[in-house]
Amino acid sequence: MIIVESYPVAVLMCIITMLCWGSWANTQKLASKEWRFQLFYWDYAIGVFLLALLLAFTMGSSGSGGRGFLADLAVAFPVGGGLALWLGVITTYLSNKVGNAPMLGAGVAAIMVAIILDALAYKRLSSGGTKTPVKGIVISVAAGLLMGFFYKYVAQAMGTIDPAMKILEAGKLSPYTAVVLFSTGLLVSNFLWNSIMMVKPLTGDQVPFGDYFTKGNARLHFVGILGGMIWNVGMSFSIIASTKAGAALSYGLGQGATMIGALWGVFIWKEFKGAPSGTNKLLAAMFVFYLIGLAILIASKS
Repeated sequence: MIIVESYPVAVLMCIITMLCWGSWANTQKLASKEWRFQLFYWDYAIGVFLLALLLAFTMGSSGSGGRGFLADLAVAFPVGGGLALWLGVITTYLSNKVGNAPMLGAGVAAIMVAIILDALAYKRLSSGGTKTPVKGIVISVAAGLLMGFFYKYVAQAMGTIDPAMKILEAGKLSPYTAVVLFSTGLLVSNFLWNSIMMVKPLTGDQVPFGDYFTKGNARLHFVGILGGMIWNVGMSFSIIASTKAGAALSYGLGQGATMIGALWGVFIWKEFKGAPSGTNKLLAAMFVFYLIGLAILIASKS
């Protein structure tokens, strides 16, 4: 398999992760308004799985390092995103202590400030009398908790790679196999969780299963698969880069996706057009703190 031996290359892959994780949701915006997210998510899960297989049979099956994919099988956005980043960096660092702990903490702290500023900016978009739905906050916190812990277990399933011999630790997975198994779990679990969301959605009416076939067309299905593949390019690069950069840094940089999502919202989708005065200052401060945080995270490994 192809392994990353250069720290700058690992950082570049983490930045690509950030771009992918911050951009994939735009594909859902490209779908029609009648195409509910639950329907989009079926194709998204397929895209995640297909991209994992593509990388496993290409990068994961070539090169001189570690084990090939087939051989290895024998061994085998602000509230939620911010909480996931905080938990993810801490849990992955505790399980794989790579990097400077104080600098990792300082980088995460700066990014958390940026996320708070981002949340304040979005709050200003709502009318003065509008209350933030309690359900939305609870769901965001729950999502952040789940996102904050998943990366740790994927990283723990992977073996270390001997830098001299380029041999993968016995009894552990290669990065490519880990991504395939993770993507398989995402696809299979989709039949349970997405089905529940279709029968009992958090908002709106029930989504009939037949709509996937009767209302869907080639373009809508392609957009969903593309979204999944974009997300999994980010996931795969993050996992592959973690063998050199460390899991905590790799995950932390990837969660800069919140900033990328905000950039899309500000400059492409014009979500803050007509926002109250002072909102642009909050957004500018958010980007500054994000950049400072990401810079500290990168420096924590040098």
